Amino acid sequence: MATSLSAASLLPSPAPSFDDPIGVLVACHERMRRQLGTLARLPAHVNGRGVDAEARSAAQAVLRYFDRAGADHHADEDDSVLPRVLARAPDLAPLIAQLSAEHVVLARRWRKLRPLLAGIAGGFNPGLPTRLVRDVCEGYETHIDREERRLLPRAQECLDATALAEIGREFAARRARTYGPA
Repeated sequence: MATSLSAASLLPSPAPSFDDPIGVLVACHERMRRQLGTLARLPAHVNGRGVDAEARSAAQAVLRYFDRAGADHHADEDDSVLPRVLARAPDLAPLIAQLSAEHVVLARRWRKLRPLLAGIAGGFNPGLPTRLVRDVCEGYETHIDREERRLLPRAQECLDATALAEIGREFAARRARTYGPA
């Protein structure tokens, strides 16, 4: 069955500007899911085809995303969003503690996976354990789902315009970008 593609489906929707920090987080989750999809397919590709140009390119893309945007995303949450939500919604303390602990676990898994991906990106096959890749992907998927179902709706409710503007400025500063509508 042929898939119909419109021009709109080929182009990503514009990213939210920093004056919509909750939208920035959701958009980052979508990009993260795409990279996780690539990562999930990589072990089978490497096992079947070896470290070819496609594998190197995929590994480079995953590295580039998680080294920079993934790190910024966790800092956005840990340093800008979670403390403000906790101050306004103390009933979320257990959820916030869980999300923070998950960030630590996800970072630890990434540190194990990163050198293996760097090897593939460099044209070597250091071995890519399917279980580690699955743990990284499933860990992120579960974490993202928890944030989107439980944290972000409450953040949207309890953070006022002033807090959202402060968060947006911090997001922009973290990326050395200008704050304000696109």
